[in-house]
Amino acid sequence: MDRECCWNQELLEQEACPKTGEGEEDLLASRRQRNLEKCCECPRFLSELHRWRDDGNPLAPIVDNLLGEYRLQKSQIQSLVSFLDNKSLEIRFFHELGSVLQSSVDLDEVLSVALTAITAGKGFGMNRAFLMLTDREAGVLRGYLGIGPRDIGEASQVWNEITQNDMDLQTLAQNFRLNKLSSERAKFHDILECLTVPLENKEHIFIKALDGKTPVMVENAYYHPDVPAELTRLLGVDTFLLMPLISRNRRVGMIIADNFITHRPITEADMHSLETFGFPVAFAIERASLYDNLQIELNRVTEAGRKLKEQQELIVRMENMALVGRITSSIAHSVRNPLMIIGGFARSMLKNSPESDPKRTFIESIVAETRQLEGVLDEILNYSDSLYPTRDFWDVNQLVESALRDTADALNLLGYTTAYSPGIELPVVYIDFKQLSYCLRTVLQNDINCLGKERFIAISAQARDESVVLLIEDRSRSISQAELDRLLVPFSETSDLGAGLALALCKTMLEKQGIPFVAQADPQEGIHYSITLPTRKEEH
Repeated sequence: MDRECCWNQELLEQEACPKTGEGEEDLLASRRQRNLEKCCECPRFLSELHRWRDDGNPLAPIVDNLLGEYRLQKSQIQSLVSFLDNKSLEIRFFHELGSVLQSSVDLDEVLSVALTAITAGKGFGMNRAFLMLTDREAGVLRGYLGIGPRDIGEASQVWNEITQNDMDLQTLAQNFRLNKLSSERAKFHDILECLTVPLENKEHIFIKALDGKTPVMVENAYYHPDVPAELTRLLGVDTFLLMPLISRNRRVGMIIADNFITHRPITEADMHSLETFGFPVAFAIERASLYDNLQIELNRVTEAGRKLKEQQELIVRMENMALVGRITSSIAHSVRNPLMIIGGFARSMLKNSPESDPKRTFIESIVAETRQLEGVLDEILNYSDSLYPTRDFWDVNQLVESALRDTADALNLLGYTTAYSPGIELPVVYIDFKQLSYCLRTVLQNDINCLGKERFIAISAQARDESVVLLIEDRSRSISQAELDRLLVPFSETSDLGAGLALALCKTMLEKQGIPFVAQADPQEGIHYSITLPTRKEEH
């Protein structure tokens, strides 16, 4: 070896220094920098220092001490730099995590970010994590969500996907929330279902950790006196970490973390980092839960307000309809008595009038018009009575068959035939039988113009959800939808007053019972009626 050392030379050629390499040419012109970075590890310098000792050079011990101290400080500086780099990464990680937790009020998003941070390599790097939330109403600490692999095969697949995609923490959390949240909950369903502990069980290790408000490292769990044997079998690990989630002295929940796959030891540093992480997570979970509860209450208040407004409008309509009912009833009763007298005299005169009497035609006209006016008065009185329906449970088939019997003679005179297809095992319906019978008779007998073809009415009954639907198809009558809509308005101007009031009266009666009544008309297809009858009482 060359006994000549270059440490004391100002300028060097590239080949003169064995420690400098490509890209370090600046060290050849700076002796001080070269001494600090290269000479202390150069074999030539160490060989020369060894000769100094052999020669008894008094500087040799001093240089040895300086060299040892220099190496020690260099090692410490490198360790410090590594520590600072790790802390910088940790600070950036907490900043990224905190920005999401502080801005989100969606519980699933908060939980996805929190559990992903615990298990991601860019986070705390644990293999598995289970979240338990406090159910204050039920008084239990209950398993809510789990994340992580179930076996080494799944772990390798997940880690390979993360390495290939190189996603940051927020992207990983979003991907977990969108694609894996439900599947992870289902995957750990058996474990989460068993992770339920009463809050009153103060001797359970979960409740002790929750009440203590500090992380608990459980080691040698299979022989730990405070760990139930069924819990150890359930988790399948000997070491795990319990991290209570506390927000403003409120017990939010608990996170269980372990290294189920790698069995890497959980260090004190891991525990302290997770403890720091637990405070913002607990606050974010509580805030998201409160926001969800607030939305539920807001929806309830909004729905209550809507129902209150509907009830107020209903009360106003009922008061108006009651006023109309009293007026129409009063008018009808005032007109009915003189009309009955006129009709009675006219019928008596007609009975005593011979066929050859020239006045007989006028008397017959008076009797016919009187009979029509009496029918109108009956409908007006029925309209008044319809304001106060009396409902009970009735059989649909009995209702339809009764209406068909009552209208059979009238329909036969008009040349109509009817067919009823009763439903099988139909439930009873909650209706006013008298009013529904009147409506069916009216629909069957209304005197809308006929098409002149076969006169046939088909009726069927079907059970749907919590109702029974009556379908009436009358293809022999012709009317437009606009004309039919006018007939459904009480006292609308129509060619025939009786027909107009009768259908409108039916619609009003059914509306008072909360029964949908739909009438659809087509000039070519005739009229289709649909009446939906409830099978249970309304809940007010």
